[in-house]
Amino acid sequence: MGKYFGTDGFRGEANVVLTVEHAFKVGRYLGWYFGKEKKAQVVIGKDTRRSSYMYEYALVAGLTASGADAYLLHVTTTPSVSYVVRTDNFDCGIMISASHNPYYDNGIKIINSNGQKVEAELEYQIEEYIDGKIPELPLATKENIGRTVDYVAGRNRYIGYLISIPAHSFKNIKVGLDCANGSSSSIAKSVFDALRAKTYVINNEPDGTNINTNCGSTHIEVLQKYVKENGLDVGFAFDGDADRCIAVDHEGQVIDGDLIMYICGKYMKEQGKLRNDTVVTTVMSNLGLYKALEREGMRYEQTAVGDKYVCENMMNNGYSLGGEQSGHIIFSRHASTGDGILTSLMLMEAIVEKKTDLHTLASEVKIYPQLLKNVRVSDKKTARENPKVVEIVEQVGRDLGSDGRILVRESGTEPVIRVMVEASTDQICKDQVARVVKVMEEEGLIVE
Repeated sequence: MGKYFGTDGFRGEANVVLTVEHAFKVGRYLGWYFGKEKKAQVVIGKDTRRSSYMYEYALVAGLTASGADAYLLHVTTTPSVSYVVRTDNFDCGIMISASHNPYYDNGIKIINSNGQKVEAELEYQIEEYIDGKIPELPLATKENIGRTVDYVAGRNRYIGYLISIPAHSFKNIKVGLDCANGSSSSIAKSVFDALRAKTYVINNEPDGTNINTNCGSTHIEVLQKYVKENGLDVGFAFDGDADRCIAVDHEGQVIDGDLIMYICGKYMKEQGKLRNDTVVTTVMSNLGLYKALEREGMRYEQTAVGDKYVCENMMNNGYSLGGEQSGHIIFSRHASTGDGILTSLMLMEAIVEKKTDLHTLASEVKIYPQLLKNVRVSDKKTARENPKVVEIVEQVGRDLGSDGRILVRESGTEPVIRVMVEASTDQICKDQVARVVKVMEEEGLIVE
């Protein structure tokens, strides 16, 4: 975690935390960095926030002032930028989005030539330049000044790529899509229509201030109600930049990332497409997922929280499926980052191939009750390593046995210790979390 760049780029309230001056300097540095030996080429996408246009122009100004050519995808998804960078050999890509955050936030996410999150070292260098710790960079002059290129054709090729992936038609299947008034508004319906689904779409009229507002994957209750009221077969909700997907079955039950990984993992294993029969998860995935995977002869690996770490594990080991509860799912055969629309297509493939419904596929997993409590402390490391805290955490783990688990970790962004317990009942979760918090109180570690 750097001064400006976190696990998912440079993000904050527009013109408060993240300013146009920041965006200009990011563009200036990237244009210079990739243009040392040739003219750099950088592709840019944005979501539907009002401030995204502001940052787009600031980034373009910085890039072209340093001599780079900027290719504009306009409103598009984060996965589409990743796809275009990788397939069209750009030096890097930039996505302007704050993902699932409210409309007044925004962010700058830099994507490397492999379509993955850029290396931390480059982010650090950009931070040094923003803070004036690197000498001012030379400005391009005359014919060396960069140009701006309309590149909507890249987004259209991505749409065509998505349409080409499923092996089956979705004819006559009633599909609901909640586009969160975000990036998927310009893509998702076209894809499902082309695959002959009966497509019903909500929250696909962005106005710059309604992205993620009471809609999308962070407000799944809206899609639940819509699916049930309209008698749909399945529903998919995306977030602002469409790199995550949460599904809803015909009964209105939520199918989160853990259930998606189980359904797709089992289907891929049956098709011989699950590399090493392994699914990569974060430590926050539900115990019920792990038990279901083991029952079906699948293995799993755990990473720290963050799709960045899931992706790193998958790429390093050649695995084909991984993700998070939140709906960031990576299918490495088709993409190098989480892709919400791709995830919805892969779920549809399993439904059609097995001639069943999403509810039946998900019912094979028993999800364990889970309780997560955020405890504000004066010092995270001191609290987590306190001997009495370590002792009670170990004792709770022994008491839960194979029917539960406890996870205590530091927040990456706040002075908070996260205490999570999974067990067979909600009451057990509540009781065991309380045991840990009580010890932290007795040790004087908690601040109000």
